[in-house]
Amino acid sequence: MAIRQPVVSVLGHVDHGKTKLLDAIRGTTVQSREAGAITQHIGATEVPIDHIYKVCGPLIGKKKFDVPGLLFIDTPGHHSFITLRARGGSLADIAVLVIDIREGIMPQTIESIKILRQYKTPFIIALNKVDTIQGWIVEKDAPFVLSEKKQQAHTIAAFEERLYSIMGDLSIHGISADRYDRIDDFTKTVALVPISAKEGVGVPDLLLMLIGLAQRFLESQLAKAEGPGRGTILEIKEEKGLGKTLDMILYDGVLKKGDTVALGTRGAPVVTRVKAILKPKPLDEIRDPRDRFDSVNELHAAAGVKLSCQNMDGVIAGAPIRVVKNDRDPSIKEMTEEASVKIEIQDQGITIKADAIGSLEALAFEAKAAGIPIRKYGVGEVSRRDVVETAAFTDPINRVMLVFNANVSKEAESEILNTGVKLFSNQVVYRLIEEYQEWVDEAKRVKDADQRLEMPFPAKFMVMPNCVFHATKPAIVGVRVLAGKVRANLRLIKKDGSDAGKVRSLRDGEEVLKDASQGDEVAMAIDGVTVGRQIDVEDVIYVELMESTIKELQTKADLNEDEKMTLEEYLEIKRKSDPFWGM
Repeated sequence: MAIRQPVVSVLGHVDHGKTKLLDAIRGTTVQSREAGAITQHIGATEVPIDHIYKVCGPLIGKKKFDVPGLLFIDTPGHHSFITLRARGGSLADIAVLVIDIREGIMPQTIESIKILRQYKTPFIIALNKVDTIQGWIVEKDAPFVLSEKKQQAHTIAAFEERLYSIMGDLSIHGISADRYDRIDDFTKTVALVPISAKEGVGVPDLLLMLIGLAQRFLESQLAKAEGPGRGTILEIKEEKGLGKTLDMILYDGVLKKGDTVALGTRGAPVVTRVKAILKPKPLDEIRDPRDRFDSVNELHAAAGVKLSCQNMDGVIAGAPIRVVKNDRDPSIKEMTEEASVKIEIQDQGITIKADAIGSLEALAFEAKAAGIPIRKYGVGEVSRRDVVETAAFTDPINRVMLVFNANVSKEAESEILNTGVKLFSNQVVYRLIEEYQEWVDEAKRVKDADQRLEMPFPAKFMVMPNCVFHATKPAIVGVRVLAGKVRANLRLIKKDGSDAGKVRSLRDGEEVLKDASQGDEVAMAIDGVTVGRQIDVEDVIYVELMESTIKELQTKADLNEDEKMTLEEYLEIKRKSDPFWGM
């Protein structure tokens, strides 16, 4: 059975060395030519099997593989991984997660792990920057297993310490991992390949692992199909002398010059014709080739190429491309379905927006896992209309927008200021969820505090001896708060259930107080009572509660032990005259 080359995606935290690793594989210096030395665009690099035989020679001897090579997608972090989809899942057949051996697991590492699991993509981990371990003797481009033998005992000890620390951190996130050369069962344990992308150390081991795992576990997935080509659009850009072109990965079937193709847009696909297929030289890449492209008439999966088409209006990155017979081809309906988002919505919930279908699905997936209901969702820029619709939601907790990697229009920004809609934006999905949850917790805390101000809560106080300052109209007495919180305008009852007036005000010396809490001793002015008649010294007096709030106080209110006991005492008082009071 003929098999195609697997599509390999490289993920990881910013600055952990994703592009440097690809540079080491293809022997180029793309990164140094990029602004800020961080990947600005998406590219694709083909690494033929002959190059892998050459690089991995010391490790494989005369062994041969059926896999014809590897096709790397150079992704700026985890984000492109979810933007670039195929068959409704990930475009990548296998992934490399890059972790800096010194820094270990970072927020985007965790994000990448969650996304790889969501898409069920097999992956290996490249532990980068082993050359920074103190005393490491670098032998450029050497396999790690040979390089390790040249190191001194203290260097190996420092390396092992970092290795085991990362293995421990990974296990916290549910990943069993070990050094690739110590694994018996690759279906149960994730392979760790120590490398130095800067010096090329361990790159042979990494390539060998990718080829070996692809051959062993992905053979049926990589079976070569000769049917109509299916691919994913990476990028649309202007090319000197060619005009508008699109970079794409062909992951299945065959694409020919002159073919009719359907290209994905935000709406119905565009049906057009392929004018030219431009293929970068092997070990070069679409984004910034040092050599000119080869113009080809026919292309077999998997391959990364540049296409020139007659019409590319409205075509978007991450969208599918299909070879079709005509504009009534059934594949077009399939594409429309693939481009449609299937997210569960609720009657009550928040709004989510993202820049691409995959990103939106990743955000919805994490929101659902966190129990956050979604009422409205969309792909693309946040518009004024999005804000207006969100502002109309009844519950303030739902007047919220979670925005992943999408821009906010100027009109939307103005509308947010006018309506008070809360907008959270982050490039790491789970941080977005965390920020929202933290805000919800704080909003609930404030709401509970406000509720306490509006609604009487269980509280009691004692009239202190020798502290009667005025007997009536109003009675002014010294009190000690025994439980809960007392404030003005609350009605009061005694232990026998009789009326004990209404709190007019609270003072501490000359200072008028908003409230008094358990343990406070304050002067209280009480309307409607006379000391010595309705109330007396050493009386324990309770704040009157509303019968309609009892259930909420028993179940939802965050009462402390003394408040709970006071509520029980209060219910006992009320149920002497009405056995079912508050039930």
